[in-house]
Amino acid sequence: MPDELVHYAVSDYVATITLDSPHNRNALSQQLVGELFDRLERAGADDEVKVVLVRHAGKVFCSGADLSEATSVGMEEGAQRIVALQRLIATLDKPVVTRVAGAVRAGGIGIVAASDVAISADDATYALTEVKLGLAAAIISLTVHARMNPRAAALTTLGGEVFTGSQAAEYGLVTRAVPAADLDRAVAEVCAQLATGAAQGLRESKRVLNADLVLRIDALGAEMAALSARLFASDEAREAMTAFLNRKK
Repeated sequence: MPDELVHYAVSDYVATITLDSPHNRNALSQQLVGELFDRLERAGADDEVKVVLVRHAGKVFCSGADLSEATSVGMEEGAQRIVALQRLIATLDKPVVTRVAGAVRAGGIGIVAASDVAISADDATYALTEVKLGLAAAIISLTVHARMNPRAAALTTLGGEVFTGSQAAEYGLVTRAVPAADLDRAVAEVCAQLATGAAQGLRESKRVLNADLVLRIDALGAEMAALSARLFASDEAREAMTAFLNRKK
């Protein structure tokens, strides 16, 4: 097994979870998703934690699905796990904050959308690249479409082009975009403010806020996971993914 890909630390009532898988740009590999599940559940069970912060090491928050795994073992189980990951973030009894300082692509945007608060550098970049590979942003549509306004969702999903953190804030995908130099201060301020809440108040308020989102995930999750797995297994997508991986070598 490779070294630990997701780190965990607690300070001042905040559990910081750091994605650190540089060899694949923090792609959603089986190992990374499994460790992220573990760290989130650990934070949820820790009475000393009131707020969960998800951040990244390196220049990329998350590059989306691990295409090497997808082309070799398929995405049936992986798609189901990413649906479950979004649900876990949405239903965790503590607010989840994401800090985005770099690139976010495809499936990684689902983590950002599932979180309760997302603070982005204004020059961070986002792209729903699935359409370029013969895929669809299916499993992450469960959370992304609940956050973004419909016109922005159509433009970014069908176009697959890069947009900035500032645009992500305009579209409703992230809570706020700030200059990169101010990002850590802005995130610290948000986490400190959230940590002033009482545990019961945070838990019950989050349940009220995310009730419709959780219903959406439960109603459509299995269908979107099946669609995603079918598209990943298609000849068109496999050829596109193989060509993309070969270009990266």
